[in-house]
Parts: sequence; structure tokens; C-alpha cells
Amino acid sequence: MPEEIIRIYSELKRRKVFHVGTYYAIGGWFLLQIGEVTFEPLELPTWAMRSLIYTVVAVFPLTLVLAWFFDLTRQGFKRDPFDLKTPAGEHSGFEAGMVIDGKPSIAVLPFTDLSEEQDQGYFCEGVSEAILNALTRVKNLQVASRTSSFRFKNKIADIRAIGRQLSVSTVLEGSVQKSENRLRITAQLINVKDGYHLWSKQFDADPKDIFKIQDEIAKSIAEAEALELSEQEQSSINTAPTTDVRAYEYYLRGRQFFHRLRGSDMVYARQMFDQAIEIDPDFVLAWAGRADCYAFVEMYVKADDENRVEASRSSERALELDSACAEPHASRGLAYLVNEQYDAAIEEFETAIQLNPNLFEPLYYYARASFHQGKLQKAADLFARASKVNPEDYQSQILRAHVLAGLDQVDLSNEVAKEAISVIEKHLRWNPDDARAFYLGAGSLQQIGAHERAERWIGKALAIDPTDSVVLYNVACFYALDGQINKALNCLESGAEHGAISGSWMEHDNDLASLREEPRFLTLLEKLGRQTDIDT
Repeated sequence: MPEEIIRIYSELKRRKVFHVGTYYAIGGWFLLQIGEVTFEPLELPTWAMRSLIYTVVAVFPLTLVLAWFFDLTRQGFKRDPFDLKTPAGEHSGFEAGMVIDGKPSIAVLPFTDLSEEQDQGYFCEGVSEAILNALTRVKNLQVASRTSSFRFKNKIADIRAIGRQLSVSTVLEGSVQKSENRLRITAQLINVKDGYHLWSKQFDADPKDIFKIQDEIAKSIAEAEALELSEQEQSSINTAPTTDVRAYEYYLRGRQFFHRLRGSDMVYARQMFDQAIEIDPDFVLAWAGRADCYAFVEMYVKADDENRVEASRSSERALELDSACAEPHASRGLAYLVNEQYDAAIEEFETAIQLNPNLFEPLYYYARASFHQGKLQKAADLFARASKVNPEDYQSQILRAHVLAGLDQVDLSNEVAKEAISVIEKHLRWNPDDARAFYLGAGSLQQIGAHERAERWIGKALAIDPTDSVVLYNVACFYALDGQINKALNCLESGAEHGAISGSWMEHDNDLASLREEPRFLTLLEKLGRQTDIDT
């Protein structure tokens, strides 16, 4: 069958023209049967029956034409254009899925690696994340967070079930097949309600065209969701962060390492960002990523001047290159935070939030900066906003419960803690080696009185990372709340030896209240360069 006929047949089927024709034929037949039975007893003239037959026949093609050009949606009839040059199975028309809070919603799943060597996982994740980040800049579209969507990586599941789990109306999935000189990307937008494709397309191009492909996918999705983009949104949806695809590949590898949030992976991530910057010295996101690596190492691995200086220098360079982008402001704020310049950090976080209200990081770190300053209610409110942006992030919910407890809002704190435990349980099914989930969850279990389970979880956290300073700090909090003072102090001192512990955080951490009069605790604070006259 000629390719053009296949394309037209595919569109006829998708637009339900065959369905409409069938229903019309059945309805018309019933109408003629009624006319045949009733017109004669009613003594209507013979031309009346002929007129009915002519009308039914004449309206039939008009009905098919209307079915071709229009879709019936929840918003009424929508024009559905078609380009015969479009490959079979590709389309831009749709029946809108469910709308949440007055807005359409979407989850972007990590694309599948179909490359022969199966070594392009980082590239697949990067393509998906670039599209996801572009879509977050569309005001009237709700986008499931990266954490939520990416836990379905390499999982075989029904798209409708995934969509329901993520509470979205549509899901974007796809695949990448990449070689040195060729790139094939297939993307398809699926309606969660019925599992039908709303839009799909296959791209065959040179790898250097990846940015154009990502932009086209993002803009096609916005169109398929019946969203009218403003000029600012049209501009901000651009996904091209660099002009060199080699630099982009190093950046994507760096992001893959960075998301693992382990000390050694931060080193690898920084090396990848350095390679990207060497190729493209003006690569804004690579500079921001480099800054974040140094800041994370400063906070969680080793506190020293080099990390603080490099976090500042790299974030400042990113901001010089593009002050209209949210990510450099978030990175600059994080650099100020690890340098304990809290007012400057907050100013940068507020700017980042204004530029992109759906970006999780500035909300989360703004909350942490507020806690460092002792602004506990502000911190609790910001952690709540961060968890709303990313409901799958257990950290923001756990820390919110923690801060609320310090504000004596016990009932609300317990309620939030229970919600956080539910999120962690779901997270651990996909990430059973996440020590942070275990020790933070143990604190919440302890808070609601589930002591035996809390003990098991704290033990698992220690077994996974027994020398990690952050693990040891949180185990210390657990023991301090349990009244095991010496064990708590031992963990704090060991944590300070093995890595970085923030004295300012210790000052305002209500979990450590039982230690504040202990000489060993005061000595440790002094060693960390913090004040020892603590207002309890």
C-alpha cells in the first residue's frame, strides 16, 4: 500500500472518522426505518420519504468531513489540522486528558536506551531532563518532578498505571538510538485516561541537532496540551545550553553522577563539568553544576577553603554568563550558603524562584538558609513549598516536620512526619540502599512512637555508610532524642572527624537540645568556629 494511503488511513482511524461513519450509518438506517413505518399512516406525501433519504445520504459525507477537521474535547470542538507530509502515526491533534487544578499535567519518563552498546543511559536521561525542565517554564502546565518520573527508569509498567501513580493526565515516553554519526529519537505523548497516543514523532538526525529536537518535542507537547505560549515562554522553552554537542555530552554525564549525591560521585561529576567547560568556556549550566559540586562536598564531605572558594568562583561565572536563568542564581545562593553569607544567599534564592517558581533547589536551600538563621517558621513554610513542587522528595517533608516540632506545633509536625514516612517507604522500594532515607525516616518513626522500627532503620543507615559525616550527625540526633547522651556525642565527634558538620545548623537543631549543656558538645561547637553561648 503506498505510504500516503497508510498515512491517511492512520489519521482516519485516529480521528475516529470510521467510528463516526459507522454510528451515522446506523442512526441513518434507524431514521429511515422510522420514516418507512410512520410516513404512510400519517398520510405524508411520497416526496417526504424521498427527501428524508436524500437528506440522510447528503449529510453523511458532511459528517465525515466534520469528523476529520474537528475533535470533540472537554473544552468543546477543537480544530485538528493535518499535514500529509507527517509520517504515519504522527499527529498533533488530541482529546484532552483530565485537568488537575485547572491545568493539564504531564510526567516525562526517562527515555529508553536502544543503542547497540547500551551505553547511552546518561544521554537518554539528559534528553528527558532537558524536555522536563523546558516544560516547567510553561505557566499553565503542571509537570511531575524529576524525582517522581525518573524512579520508573527501566521499569516495565502500564503507562496508564504510571500516570495514575504520578497524578498526571499525560505521560511522555520515548527512546534514543545513538551512534557516532546518527541519532534516532522517538517520542510519544500518551493520554493516561485511555492509553491512546495524543502525539508521536520519530526524529532521524545528526547528534548535533539534539537541541532542535528537544525544543520541537517540548513545543509540540505544549501545543498538544492546547496551551498558548507567551513570547517569554516561547523563548524560555529553548533547551540549547551550549553550541557544542560534545560539551553537552560531558555535562549530561556530570548530571548523572551528581544526582547520585555521594562524595566520590561528586568528584566524578565535577570532572565531567570541567571537561564540558574546557570545550565550551561559556557553558552556563556546566559552571553552575561545577559550583554545586564544590558546595555539596563542602556541606557533606569536607569543609575547607578550596571548596568554598571554588563554589563562589564557579557560581559567579555562571551568573555573569546568564543572569536571566534561574539555575545560576540557585547555585550562587548555595555558594553563599556554604560561606555562611545568609542574607546574600536568600536574595539569590528569591531571584531564582521568581525566574522559575517550579525549580525545587532554590526553595529547598532557601529553607535551609532560613533554618541556619534561626527563622524557623520561615523555614517550615519554605520546606512546605518545596515539597509541593516535588511531592516525592522526602527530605523537605522530614525537615519540615523537624522544624515544626521545634516550634511546638506538635500535632501538625506528627501529621507531616506520617506523610513523610509514607513517601520514604515508596522511595525505598526503588532505592533500598539510600542511607539518607533510612536515617531521616528513623527520626520521624521515633517522633510518632514507632521505636522498634526506628531502631532498625537507623541500624540500616549506619550499615550502608558507617563513616559518612551526615549519617553520623543524624544518628547522633536519634540518640540524643532517645536520651543516649554519650552515644550521641560519640557520633557527633566522629562525624566532625570524617567530614563536614555545620555548627550553625547544630545551634538551632532542637533534636540536640539534650546535649547543649554538655562540655563535649560546647567544645565541638567551639572547634567548628561557632558561638558557644546558646539560647535554648
